[in-house]
Amino acid sequence: MTVDIGHLVLANPTVAASGCYNRGTEFARVVDIGQYGAITLKSVTREPRLGNAMPRIALTPAGMLNAIGLEGPGIEHFLAHEAPKLTTVPTVVIASAAGFTVGEFVDVASALDGVPGVAAIELDVSCPNVDSEGECFAVDPRATDAVVAAVRRRVKLPLIAKLTPNVADIRPIARAAEEAGADAVSLVNSLRGMAIDVDRARPTLANGTGGLTGPAIRPVAVYQVWEAAQTVRIPVIGMGGIESGRDALELMMAGASAVAIGTANFRDPEVHVHVRDAIAAEATRRGFASVRSLTGLANPGFAANRWPPDRRPQKTAAPR
Repeated sequence: MTVDIGHLVLANPTVAASGCYNRGTEFARVVDIGQYGAITLKSVTREPRLGNAMPRIALTPAGMLNAIGLEGPGIEHFLAHEAPKLTTVPTVVIASAAGFTVGEFVDVASALDGVPGVAAIELDVSCPNVDSEGECFAVDPRATDAVVAAVRRRVKLPLIAKLTPNVADIRPIARAAEEAGADAVSLVNSLRGMAIDVDRARPTLANGTGGLTGPAIRPVAVYQVWEAAQTVRIPVIGMGGIESGRDALELMMAGASAVAIGTANFRDPEVHVHVRDAIAAEATRRGFASVRSLTGLANPGFAANRWPPDRRPQKTAAPR
């Protein structure tokens, strides 16, 4: 069941998406997070943040909108009060760094580098860039490059660049992250969306807009994972709307080496166990020696040098 994400070796290809289990220790009595291949912590910012006004969450017919606003106590509090607990987390821990300038990303990631228990750092480049009129870093290859390259110069841990789906073409963004030194990319983050409270004639979320997650965005995730996997040679962590093993297999066959589960955790805290077992069963059914052989199975444009030895694909143009 093991998979490689850069220099990381995960016991299985399931990852808890950032924010689902906060700092990783609070839910230990309720959920066996050790069954995950890795858990991504809630994003940490340089300064304390109150987050957005309430309401921050709204249900949709096929998912949810959220506008949390990166609420958190900041990196100093994290290092003093939360980081010491990470060595007790029974799986691989991926910290998540967020920032609103390149310098903030560097400061947070540098502080996380070397923290006992942290095996990798995810860079949430879906954050707004205050030096570019609030435009998200990950909609611009140059801004993505600037963040990843600056952090790479200061940090030794593996870096994962988390990309937004709110772009016309994911390929130049993924390529920029790879060329700047990312060890993997994770995609997709939430899709920008909005809901209106018809009775009140105003937006449902206090922030107005939010990020759409859940099964509604899975086809977008599958397509963008497909595109990214054809473009970069670093591993892709696929996420977006996974609720079952078949959902996860879609993303793996599109080119994901591992899959991250987010919104579904709120409905079924044991969803990762079902997903993990379904992935293993599918690999066995197909006679594969490893679940790694499922990665890119449906994608004829998958980068040739990453194919497992028991697969010999023929390179053809991907459908458009």
